[in-house]
Amino acid sequence: MSKPESMHEETASKPMDATPQRVPVTEEESKRICRKTDRTILLVLIWVYFLQILDKSVLGYGATFGLQADTGLTGNEYSLIGSIGPIAQLAWQPFSSFLIVKVPHKILMPSLCLGWGIAQACMAACYNFPTLMAARFFLGLFEAGCLPLFGVITSQWYLRSEQPLRIAAWYSTNGLATIVAAALSYGLAQIKTNVLFPWQIIFLFVGLLTIVSAPVVYWRLDNDVSTARFLTELEREQGMERLRANQTGTGSSKFKFSHVLEVALEPKTYLWVGMAMLLNIGASVTNIFGPLILGGLGFDKYTTTLLTMPFGALQMIMILLASYLAQTARLKGAILAVFMLPVVAGLAILYAVDRTKSSQGALLAGYYLLSFLFGGNPLVVTWIIGNTAGTTKKSVAMSLYNAASSAGNIVGPLLFSSKDAPSYHPGLRACLGIFSAMACTVMIQWANLWFLNQQQARRRVRNGKSAKIIDHSMQTNFQGITNAGEGDEMGQSAFHAGSNTNEDLTDGQNDEFVYIY
Repeated sequence: MSKPESMHEETASKPMDATPQRVPVTEEESKRICRKTDRTILLVLIWVYFLQILDKSVLGYGATFGLQADTGLTGNEYSLIGSIGPIAQLAWQPFSSFLIVKVPHKILMPSLCLGWGIAQACMAACYNFPTLMAARFFLGLFEAGCLPLFGVITSQWYLRSEQPLRIAAWYSTNGLATIVAAALSYGLAQIKTNVLFPWQIIFLFVGLLTIVSAPVVYWRLDNDVSTARFLTELEREQGMERLRANQTGTGSSKFKFSHVLEVALEPKTYLWVGMAMLLNIGASVTNIFGPLILGGLGFDKYTTTLLTMPFGALQMIMILLASYLAQTARLKGAILAVFMLPVVAGLAILYAVDRTKSSQGALLAGYYLLSFLFGGNPLVVTWIIGNTAGTTKKSVAMSLYNAASSAGNIVGPLLFSSKDAPSYHPGLRACLGIFSAMACTVMIQWANLWFLNQQQARRRVRNGKSAKIIDHSMQTNFQGITNAGEGDEMGQSAFHAGSNTNEDLTDGQNDEFVYIY
């Protein structure tokens, strides 16, 4: 099945002197299209991302309910099982970036969903370390393309001003999945049977839930704005027009190696890779070792499971709060840096306070402060897709982000050795340094993006354009480029002005692109 051609690809085949027709779009029409997109595309993203986090996070609850003893795990084998999924994701990223460009999203997303659902269900049949490693490897393999794909889809359906809260909507299911996983694990573990262990029941339930969701995802999802079934023909044209302000186009099925080279040569790529890795070292600690750390505070396994539910709620709140503040203040870097401070405080509490019964309240508060780190990842994702143009470049950049996240998830569990339980002081000490470095990296990237905008202004002057241009993609009230009085010539760079040389331009090739902080 070939990917349907989008409107801008049809435009590229017109004669060189053809002038693309501009469709008028009012603010109300733009909002209506956005609401329709929310009800269809965003709901799919929320549900599938929730399933991915749910399938990934139940490993920690399996450990709470006897996984290690029942499968004979010793030493650091549990840590290795937590790390093998990210290792598979890391290895698969080059293929993910290619598939996201070449395979229609309507085919790719349900295929990935089905694959990791089967892998999760198969974990219920695992009985030792090698079988668990194999199942978690395939779970990570199919999940590898999820986050990059979701970032690309969000960028191709929404204005840059709309993207932070939409990314927060699907990414915040990290917290929802934590709550649901805790509740499901608590409830399913009450089932008494001689056939299955409690952790097997948990794995089987969430795996089958994901499997039956795959055909629903295929039915609901559309490939792009130009072929959206939930929009009328006029709304599809208006939907394409309103995205012109992004200066990023709306997708292409051509994989371009020049885009790959551009990503490799840009300093901002490596700063984002650094942020992703540093952030996810901490995130993996809370996902994999959260229940074990709580168990080390002296609670029984049922209380430990229930105490992770407030942590999940805090995750959701922090993700939504961070994205809302970043969208309102339009200072993603500053918000990201500020959100790292409570994480450092929480790690300091867990490191310094003794594991005594009288200190349980302080230790629990320190653990809950770690929830602030979950406000970081959606901001980094928003930063990347908002500052990257070109379909291949965006896919590669998001795949690199996911690779760095996977590397962080590999390193994170390995910092926490079973011999250090229940205090885990060496791992907590390492994380303190990691999040301090994270704050410094954010500020360097902020300065780098400001410098890139100065370069863009100088390029525009050399090309006979005004140094300062209005970034309509970040305006609260929609205002089309032509309606703003800038003329038809603005915004053509990203939307094919009849020349193949202008097709699918990157942010580095388009002098009208404005970087956002």
